[in-house]
Amino acid sequence: MKLSIPQAEFQHALSRIQAIVEKRSSMPILANVLLDAISDSGEQTLRLSATDLEVGIRSSHEATVINPGSLTVSAKKLFEIVRELPNDVIHLEATSNSYLEIRCARSRFTLAGTVAEEYPTLPEAAPGKTVPIPASVLSQMIERTMYATSTDETRYNLNGVYLELLPKSGKIRMVATDGHRLAYIDRVINDEAGAIHNSVIIPRKALAELKRLVDEDDADELELCFDGNSGLVKKGGVILVMRLIEGEFPNYRQVLPKETTHRIVLPAEELANSVRRVALLSSERSRAIRLDLSPGSMIASSNNPDLGEAQEELDITYEGEPFSIGFNARYLLDALSVVKAKEIELGLHDELSPVQIRPTDDTDTLAVVMPMRL
Repeated sequence: MKLSIPQAEFQHALSRIQAIVEKRSSMPILANVLLDAISDSGEQTLRLSATDLEVGIRSSHEATVINPGSLTVSAKKLFEIVRELPNDVIHLEATSNSYLEIRCARSRFTLAGTVAEEYPTLPEAAPGKTVPIPASVLSQMIERTMYATSTDETRYNLNGVYLELLPKSGKIRMVATDGHRLAYIDRVINDEAGAIHNSVIIPRKALAELKRLVDEDDADELELCFDGNSGLVKKGGVILVMRLIEGEFPNYRQVLPKETTHRIVLPAEELANSVRRVALLSSERSRAIRLDLSPGSMIASSNNPDLGEAQEELDITYEGEPFSIGFNARYLLDALSVVKAKEIELGLHDELSPVQIRPTDDTDTLAVVMPMRL
């Protein structure tokens, strides 16, 4: 293997895979990146592959390939080397004893590697089964749901976001819950959404990598594909593959509030700032705050015997009977932070029912937070 590639292009490619490579695996080769120099029909490409067996990524980059070949080396060390090199052309060459020689300007490194045959293979895209989706839409859907996924590994079916097609509306929906809160978002993508005929659970780590991919500067439209227990996302010359979570997602519709007696509209930032300030004196363990509603007023408060108490009043449009309800402040703040709307609507029923949080300009986004007993 012998090739040349611009430093900036190579650094960007290597930075993309750093969160995927497995650093503490029982299989040391998973800490490596597979470099594959290809010269085929006049097309000269350097292909990079990395995987932890749950999530994998493969990207293709233009390069000047002198001798095709492949090799795996430490992804972390190669990235650290390339990041420090000047913005010039990098020359890569594999030696006969599976070392990688790296030259750039007046710098030269030799990095130990292994033969490519030992590296796990990544699945290929199934032709004709991909669904195009705008990157901006997918980015928003991930952002508004991923925060509500569970981190409890014993509840593995909640460790990801549930994606399903809503046949009547033709929209796709993403849902996440950890048992204490729930978030969902519906979006219309295009007429080909029907190709997503199976509901799937996308793991949290895969979603984090997908979010990085859709937020890249050149991201415009991506292609989704789900086949069996595997998912695949394609963006130009980059392919992200993931192992889907096998299991049944709970019937989340059962926990959606059936009725809301009180609807309160107020500025999202004002509410978030009040909750954040009051939470400073909440219990470190429960993060509990209290909302007291009365005609024209909402009082947010917290009380911690070891620290003291905090209280803040907000003006609201409310004409119902006075009542109090408690929440975990972090759950409220998480929901408010991803909505990114000027105004939100709180849907409340009583002190034992969950609160619904919606942006006033988007009825297809919903966050639900369960109350705490005061």
